[in-house]
Formats: sequence, C-alpha cells, structure tokens
Amino acid sequence: MRAIQVSELGGPEVLCPVEVPEPACGANQVLVRTDAIGVNYIDTYIRTGAYPRELPYIPGSEGTGVVTEVGADVTDLKVGDRVAWAEAEGSYAEIVAVDAANAVPVPDAVGKPEAASALLQGMTAHYLLNSVYNAQHGDTVLVHAGAGGVGLMLTQLAAARGIRVITTVSTDEKEALSKEAGAWQVLRYGDDLADEVRKLTDGEGVAVAYDGVGAATFEASLASVRIRGMVALFGSASGKVPPFDLQRLNAAGSLFVTRPTLAHYTRTAEELRWRAGDVFNALADGTLRVRVGATYPLADAARAHRDLEGRKTTGSIVLLP
Repeated sequence: MRAIQVSELGGPEVLCPVEVPEPACGANQVLVRTDAIGVNYIDTYIRTGAYPRELPYIPGSEGTGVVTEVGADVTDLKVGDRVAWAEAEGSYAEIVAVDAANAVPVPDAVGKPEAASALLQGMTAHYLLNSVYNAQHGDTVLVHAGAGGVGLMLTQLAAARGIRVITTVSTDEKEALSKEAGAWQVLRYGDDLADEVRKLTDGEGVAVAYDGVGAATFEASLASVRIRGMVALFGSASGKVPPFDLQRLNAAGSLFVTRPTLAHYTRTAEELRWRAGDVFNALADGTLRVRVGATYPLADAARAHRDLEGRKTTGSIVLLP
C-alpha cells in the first residue's frame, strides 16, 4: 500500500511517500481503507521530536474510511461499515489498522473530508467546553487561533450555548471566518491584547482562555482571565511555554492553569462515544459546520505540513489517498 513514512526527525521534507506492506488485523481491530485523513498540529510535534516516537513510523492518527476486515474478537462492526477515528497510529496510509474501541460509526449525512477532520478537533472542542471548563450561558471566553480547526468548532459550539466568544486571528480573512462561526468580538494578536479583552469585559476579564497557540499568547491569556478564572493550554503551535513561578497565579487572582490532552478525556469507550456522538450529531443537524480549508493528495503530506505550520490554512486540512 502507499503511505507516508518518517525515517528521521526534522521539517516537512522528512515526510516521504513509500510503498509498505499492509498492516495485519489484530483480534480487537478492524482494517479500514481510508477515504480521507486528518492532518493535525500534533503530527508536526511528533515529526520534529517534541513528542517521542520510534523511527521509522507512519504519521497520523485521524481518518475515515470503510471497514475491509474485522478482527476475530470484534462483534459490533462489520465489513462495509463506514467509520472514523481520532486515535490510530499510522493513519497517513491507504490501509489503517484501527482498534475497534476507537472506531466510531459515521452518519450518512456527514461527508468524507468532514468526517476525517471532525473527530480530533471536534472532540477537543467538546472536552474543552464541557469538561475542562464547563462554560455556561452568559459566560465570556477567549479562544486563540479563532480561524483554526479547533477554534472554529469551539466558537460554534460555545455560541450555540449562548456564550460570548472573543477570538484572536492574524488576518482580515480569518476575522471574517471567525465572525461567521459566531464570534462576538475578534481581536488581533499584539501587546495590547489583554487590555482589549479587559475593555470588552468591563475590566473583569474572561472566565476561561482556551489557548492552543502557546508561547506567543500564554502571557496574554493569563492577563485576560478574571479572578478565579482558568487558562486551558491545549497546544503549543508557537512553541512551548517556558516554566514560570506558580505564585504568579495567586497574585493574578487565584487563577487556574491546566494542560489537558484529548486522550485523558476519552479514557473509556463510553466517554469516547459520547463526545464523538455529540460532534457527529451536531454536524448532521447543522449546529456544527467543519470548514475544510484545504485538501492534498496523500503524496503531498509535506506540503500540507508546510502550509499548516506557515499559517497558510484555515479550518481543517485533509489528505486524500
């Protein structure tokens, strides 16, 4: 089968198209012929070595496709089923071995590119909004990278709940996308960002800052939240946040800081199906729309990573095998 392989750590150029044997199907797995493959920032972290992975490896963890083989111990899936997943190593490939517990049925109303890119980012938005900080009607929240994949979904889900969403973006085009998703106010990154947030909230600050950018925005996030507010640092697109003195949280208003990850919020099959079901139901009924900003042939994975890291994309991006 065709796949993308990484044999050395580095930039996008280490993503190499190769021919490799198809994976074996374990007793608790299904083999899936991929229709579309999600590209996420975590893929770039692994590629550069920020998250260790034994070499060589096939990148990717998210996709959608049709089941072609079912493991001996799998009882709830069958050949021909349409499924999606957010956690299956080696997803940049034509055939992927997916643990059956991680394979989620896809409603007919959800398209292939949307299904491939909705779960990881959609469930991230879901756990941030429902579990990390359970935002309520009337709250005001800050969402960085408001035109990114998670940012657009988080904004839509929050706005549908009656939450006022302030987002940050870098261009006029991204501002328009963020407003279309339901943002109440859209700001530019800059030294006065926290001051602008304070003005918009009558000096109080936001209940929570959802920060997937990291080093470039973390200080502004801390300065933007209200007393006893929270900074949810769920990514580091601009680099890791340096260590800092926890005593600062006291002086800033008894703040909370958390560094969550999706795996810890989908630990059980029940929790995974709850989050995935909510995401797909929202897609099916129109509450949530996935913006697929760009699609690339599987062989062009390096270009996809280059564009993602260069902030040339909006919404989700997808590889097509």
